[in-house]
Amino acid sequence: MKTRVGLFGIGLDTYWAQFDGLLDHLKTYQKQIHEKIEAFGVEVADAGMVDNPVKAREAADYLKSQDVEIVFLYVSTYALSSTVLPVAQKVKVPMVILNLQPVASLDYTSFNRLGDRGKMTGVWLEHCQACSVPEIASVFNRSGIRYDFVTGYLQDESAWAEIKAWAEAARVAAAMRKNRLGVLGHYYGGMLDVYTDLTKQSALFGTHMELLEMCELKKFRDQATETDVAAKTREFQEAFDVSPECETAEIERAARTSVALDRLVQHHNLGSMAYYYEGEAGNDYENIVTSVIAGNTLLTGRNIPVAGECEVKNAQAMKIMAEFGAGGSFSEFYLMDFNDDVVMLGHDGPAHFAIAEGRVRLVPLPVYHGKPGKGLSIQMSVKHGAVTLLSVVEGKEGVFLLVAEGESVPGPVMEIGNTNSRYRFSIGARHFINDWSKQGPAHHCAIGVGHIANKIQKLGKILGIDVMRVC
Repeated sequence: MKTRVGLFGIGLDTYWAQFDGLLDHLKTYQKQIHEKIEAFGVEVADAGMVDNPVKAREAADYLKSQDVEIVFLYVSTYALSSTVLPVAQKVKVPMVILNLQPVASLDYTSFNRLGDRGKMTGVWLEHCQACSVPEIASVFNRSGIRYDFVTGYLQDESAWAEIKAWAEAARVAAAMRKNRLGVLGHYYGGMLDVYTDLTKQSALFGTHMELLEMCELKKFRDQATETDVAAKTREFQEAFDVSPECETAEIERAARTSVALDRLVQHHNLGSMAYYYEGEAGNDYENIVTSVIAGNTLLTGRNIPVAGECEVKNAQAMKIMAEFGAGGSFSEFYLMDFNDDVVMLGHDGPAHFAIAEGRVRLVPLPVYHGKPGKGLSIQMSVKHGAVTLLSVVEGKEGVFLLVAEGESVPGPVMEIGNTNSRYRFSIGARHFINDWSKQGPAHHCAIGVGHIANKIQKLGKILGIDVMRVC
């Protein structure tokens, strides 16, 4: 089901009888806007042209009934703010004010040749979208209405890029609200930065938290047949570059666990997950948790992101990145290269194999640093080029989003059986690590491809969450 957004135009009914053809022209522009927004993959609930307070009430009722995520307000000409406020007050979602002229610049020579000042005024009113913008802002500011502007003209590519970003942010907001996040096991003991308030996460994002049991995962694992394991092993071979060092027994162990993870996700209809477990040495659950990285990487690559060390906040960040189509790989700070002015980030998995530079390797690890046991792990680097880092931060004043844009750059990495990439930032490695850390995030973050900070900022406005941008 497509995400639904609202649209309505505003004008002044007094004009229609005064200026022949004006209303028809403005409706044509609104139809173009409707069709273009719908091409961004959302459903548009169009309340038409609102040109008096009575129609404003009707539009408010209609848009409220359509359960829209955001409302695009097209300023077609000068309009009274009394035709806008009733809609915003009732619908109670952010308003994106489209200050879009028909053209970039009026043809003043042709305009002045019209000779008829009445006709000239009608043409001017067709292009005077900016007239109402400060009036609407004034009323929204005084009324506590959330809003933003997109200013430009109908064929303005930069304006449409902004509108598309709003549509994508609305879709992601809806996806987060519908998401079911599984919590398997418990936090890594003493890792205080990753602890979070699940109620706050549900309240802000709308995410359902499903608390899972290790014994259920064991049940699904015990039920896996040899046929299931063989099929999953073939999937490993297709998705990964499986190292010859990987023992057959380890591959089969990871494959059996991957089958169980798939069934757990399917049974609970999960869209993301956070996990960690230790238990007593040699127990069945330890056998499971030391063989999850390959399966969790497959899930993450299918945009069902999985965060280790029970980092719920980072599972949320990874889900946001995944819904934006940017990937979202589980990462932490590894080290800094001051000679090359880069910061290196990675993790022992899981990873988002769809955003890897080349094939992802499946390799054996003789020890999971800081964790029990040994098993298979993922070795990869994020695609070279533009990247965005995202962290969901729980600070003293509440939850906010922390974002930075940078570049994944080529160069030597540590081939230790982990994800590992080199990142360069416009403010330099020293300033980046200081400025990022001062915001108080957990030591994990989600890394996705492309520069999408602008989209994340829009998501924050829709959700009512502050967004701090480092670079």
